[in-house]
Amino acid sequence: MGALPFLPSLLRPSAALIKATALDLAILAGHAVLYPTGVIAERPPERQAVPPPTVPLDDPETTLLPTPEEPGAGHPPVLLLHGFIDNRSVFVLLRRSLRQHGWTQVEALNYSPLCCDIREAATLLGRHIEEVCARTGHDRVDVVGHSLGGLIARYYAQRLGGDTRIRTLVTLGTPHSGTRAIPLLSAHPIVRQMRPDSDVIEELASPAPDCATHFVSFWSDLDQVMVPLETARLEHPDLVTHNVQVSGIGHLALPVHAAVAAGIRQALDDEASASGSSDAASVA
Repeated sequence: MGALPFLPSLLRPSAALIKATALDLAILAGHAVLYPTGVIAERPPERQAVPPPTVPLDDPETTLLPTPEEPGAGHPPVLLLHGFIDNRSVFVLLRRSLRQHGWTQVEALNYSPLCCDIREAATLLGRHIEEVCARTGHDRVDVVGHSLGGLIARYYAQRLGGDTRIRTLVTLGTPHSGTRAIPLLSAHPIVRQMRPDSDVIEELASPAPDCATHFVSFWSDLDQVMVPLETARLEHPDLVTHNVQVSGIGHLALPVHAAVAAGIRQALDDEASASGSSDAASVA
């Protein structure tokens, strides 16, 4: 679930919860302004050509310098996938952060708000990743998914053979074990698939031997969309996982918070983070 207003628990709300809820509401108001800018899918960037050598090729005393690498060659492309009833505009700040720190191939994807099946959305994601790999020349990509977006990407990696394409999957507030929040939305088929007793969640809990994707899951102690909170942790005996606890912020702040962005950059830049299941200290 993405940019969706929600009512936090009103039973003895702590000061931290009140502060996190106020921040989420402020983010929601700001995102409402940006939302129209993300309705239309972005145009795929053109591949930049590598400039030719500038020295004469017929000079025997001239030593050619190595051909410069294509921009962004140090990192695989990063795809950003939004949550329920959201769009790519939620990643404006995260995309900027990644680009400022050396990631030059960053794309934010939209999936149809009419999509009613996580499996179908995962299949479409796979097609887009194939197109990105063909266009950029990279064999694998990294994916950052907020909420439902993380579940879609996980299904592709774990159930549809997408682990050959997704190197690292970072999830932000994703209901890996299903969430019981906001019962009134259960009329929507894709929300029902995010419930703990759904067929999709059962499939994701099944064995996944030799899955090559590294999973990094950010979960918050004040995420009121995750019920219970620990559902945003990824626990699976066959997967290489790393769970990172975030303190003091809510569900909507995860894709926009500067400290979380720093943690995402570290996860994408550090293969050692996927050496096993563990917990990191608070990043917010």
